Amino acid sequence: MELRHLQHFIAVAEELNFTRAAERIHIVQSALSSSIRSLESELKAPLLVRSTRQVQLTPAGIAFLERAREAIRVIESGFETVADIAGLRRGSLSIGTVHTLPAFLDLPSLMGTYHEANPGIEVRMRQADASSLIDLLRSRQFDLAFLPLTEHVPDDIMMRKVACEDLVVAVAPDHPLAGQDEVKLSDLASFPFVDFEAGWGTRLLIDRAFAGAELERRTAFDVTDLGTIVDLTSRGLGISMLPETIAEIHRPRVAICRIAEPPVCWELVVAFLNSGNGAHSNGAANAFLGMLTYYP
Repeated sequence: MELRHLQHFIAVAEELNFTRAAERIHIVQSALSSSIRSLESELKAPLLVRSTRQVQLTPAGIAFLERAREAIRVIESGFETVADIAGLRRGSLSIGTVHTLPAFLDLPSLMGTYHEANPGIEVRMRQADASSLIDLLRSRQFDLAFLPLTEHVPDDIMMRKVACEDLVVAVAPDHPLAGQDEVKLSDLASFPFVDFEAGWGTRLLIDRAFAGAELERRTAFDVTDLGTIVDLTSRGLGISMLPETIAEIHRPRVAICRIAEPPVCWELVVAFLNSGNGAHSNGAANAFLGMLTYYP
């Protein structure tokens, strides 16, 4: 059974005349008759009583007419829904992020701009650690995820760099390192650290930097929010490493030392499932990706 069979039957049922129905739907009468016979054959029941003067619906035809109209309404509604989604008039966008984003990536502002341009798109956001974000992308619970760049990019995940900033050392204003313009990682190893819990924020990046330099460090405080890191650091309970923009915001509560070469770079990416063509299968997500600035 094809959509045209239903459309042809409805026209005949409403006109009760093959000639007028054929003119209404712009086909020849013989083709219309053939279409109705094909439909009756598939249903294994006559839908019309034909005579030289008029056409009448059989009991089966009367019952089938309402179902045919309902089917057409559902299909037309489906077409409208697809058109709305393709035209960004409706749909949804789910975004995941790590708990700490670089200050110069103003995600709330981006989401606000996106909503103004696409008010019919429902936007949702949820925070999680980096490894969970990848799993949530794979299970399609998120369309996009913002997270630190990892050394290994999974084959099924596409990543584009959207932010890049050096980490700096933050210390209390009266700390022995305060006032130094530049320090080496080896200068930091003897001090206790305030840092995010494993898997959160910049923790993995810092752990890798020390491991790469074959240095060990001691983390005295493992926390889950930036405010606590700054509070503990400002009170001299440990030192921390923060993206430069974030650290600058908290001067003079903390003093800042830059890290000597090689720098420890906080690189943030937007990640999504790799569809093979560099684009997202969700048009709403593609529209959001088009608002972002990318780094080489």
